[in-house]
Amino acid sequence: MKSFIHDDFLLTNETAKELYHNAAETMPIIDFHNHLSPKEIYEDQCYENLTQVWLGGDHYKWRGMRANGVPEKLVTGDGDPYEKFLSWAETVQNSIGNPLYHWTHLEMKRYFNIDETLSPATAEKIWQIGKEQLQRPDHSVRNLLRMQNVEVLCTTDDPADDLKYHKLLAQDETLGFKVLPTFRPGSVLDIENPGFSNYITHLGKVAKTDITTLHGLFEALEKRLDYFVENGCHVTDHSLEKDFYRPDTTFEEVSYIYTKALGNIPLTNNEAAAFRGFVLKNLGQMYAERSLAMQLHIGALRNTSTRLYEKLGADIGCDSLNDFNYAPQLAGLLDSMDVTDSLPRTILYYLNPKDGPMLAAMAGNYQSNSDGIRGKVQLGTAWWFCDHKRGMEDQMDALADTGMIANFIGMLTDSRSFLSFPRHEYFRRILCNKIGSWVENGEYPKDMEYLKQMIKRVCHDNAEMYFRF
Repeated sequence: MKSFIHDDFLLTNETAKELYHNAAETMPIIDFHNHLSPKEIYEDQCYENLTQVWLGGDHYKWRGMRANGVPEKLVTGDGDPYEKFLSWAETVQNSIGNPLYHWTHLEMKRYFNIDETLSPATAEKIWQIGKEQLQRPDHSVRNLLRMQNVEVLCTTDDPADDLKYHKLLAQDETLGFKVLPTFRPGSVLDIENPGFSNYITHLGKVAKTDITTLHGLFEALEKRLDYFVENGCHVTDHSLEKDFYRPDTTFEEVSYIYTKALGNIPLTNNEAAAFRGFVLKNLGQMYAERSLAMQLHIGALRNTSTRLYEKLGADIGCDSLNDFNYAPQLAGLLDSMDVTDSLPRTILYYLNPKDGPMLAAMAGNYQSNSDGIRGKVQLGTAWWFCDHKRGMEDQMDALADTGMIANFIGMLTDSRSFLSFPRHEYFRRILCNKIGSWVENGEYPKDMEYLKQMIKRVCHDNAEMYFRF
């Protein structure tokens, strides 16, 4: 069956079509948050087949396959690659209404020029086309990124990482795009984790710092942050999955909590939250001093299947959204930095849709700045379980309702797949259709010169200015 991916896919009005084709379509991609491997980009490998490039490490697809009754052997196991692909083809056919259906066909069209829909009936033909093209040099990892006009991508990196491959990529004058590290100190913030003290010991060795005191921890973090900045870091990232702030916490209290954790003494929830908030506040001040942006991804509930976690580990598709309420904590954390004018540029992402309007309003509380930064505190794009058509539309509505969508920094992939970049196209089509609908409904004048410039800003220019790339 011929694919439904045509020139005006998702564009339901004439204004939307003009905005997309004359403004959004050709803008380069700035992907400021993903989980791609800099090592794989440096090595510039070619994938062997569609199973390897599509299903390896992609927990979105794994969840869909499990929901379709596919045995784990053909999901994450050692099953035959073609059998895995057939299982994926059947899963896709059954994924009506799921963004996986749209993403899959956009990827088939943009990378392989395949105009058919994926199903068991077409699987063999599509498998052969994909296999033949993937093994050609023009479909190497770097060329897959070039095909999507990627300009900048920011990976996600631990503070102890040596950034070896970022350094090598920065020296490659033939690359054609930037691969920049992101400072993500999650292993420092997750003080309750059983491996916390071992990680701290490792971080101390890397930083060549005595890290047995709280002063030492902050010294080590500052050293590693400077190392990241020296190697092109503009962005930081934090996943907040449980209580993360307690007011009026003192250095002495947090120092005691830190010492307990290093001794593997169990902590209370209040102690862990106090530690997290105090460290986040101090990190935020370091970020502000270095003109770095701070991302806060809030609300994941991770590793909920003990059976699969013990068998396969983390990030295997058994995470979901949490429903804890955190508005007072977030306000306290942001205000603790803002009160001394040391709040960095900050992006707030929600995983639970209930939190969208709250975060949109929260962002407005901390926009005042003397540097003329538009949208200093951002409502981040629809993330993870929200990055489908309705989720993106809801995020845009929440942002426009209480903020300024014209200053929005736009889309990211948050992906581990080198075929994920058509998600930017997906977002851009939905954005243009949303703006076009407002215009056609008479809610905004049809000032196409301004609207095209605004679309270009949201798709690219705002992020370029915001992150100072």
